[in-house]
Amino acid sequence: MLHTFIALVDDKPGSLTRVASLFRRLSVNIVSLTVGESEREGVSRMTIVAEAPENAAHRIRASLYKLEVTRDVDEVGRSEAVIRELCLIKVAAGPHAPHGLHSRTQIFELANVFRARVVDLAPESIMLEMTGSASKIEGLLQVLLESNYEVLEVSRTGRMAMRRGQHTSKVLKALGTKSAAEQAVAYPDRPEEDDLPNQFEEDET
Repeated sequence: MLHTFIALVDDKPGSLTRVASLFRRLSVNIVSLTVGESEREGVSRMTIVAEAPENAAHRIRASLYKLEVTRDVDEVGRSEAVIRELCLIKVAAGPHAPHGLHSRTQIFELANVFRARVVDLAPESIMLEMTGSASKIEGLLQVLLESNYEVLEVSRTGRMAMRRGQHTSKVLKALGTKSAAEQAVAYPDRPEEDDLPNQFEEDET
């Protein structure tokens, strides 16, 4: 099962290594990892997609909280968050392409159907930019391959996620979450890892 975690960590050398090493120690595979600046100075935002058992999310979240660089951790699902991925696709298109000179027109039509954007046009290739769900991106790639187009390069960012709605101070208070101003002063309450059962160990009974 895939779990999507949003982690706010200190923006300093070694933070990414600490997080990656934690998942290695837990024997949990990271499917994708996106890191960038957040709305708070000195804090980076990580979107981590990990493959783990269904009941392992609490254990992973508690382990992330134990890292000194971690400010906050949230797990989100598709129903409660907007999840997108950015993809760049370079496709062969020119006189020597499988579909010859007609390949450009056909790729433009496919781009319109999938709401992709042409961001580069070269004598022998076309580069498409597409933002959407992973299934939508995989759908375009599948159509290109099944139509005998030559896909030269593919670059994908992995998932980026954000909870739906406007988290005003009243909403955050109702959710039991501190506002950004409060979080800048003190870290949020962290769950105690020792209080959680180890979901990675099989029951011996």
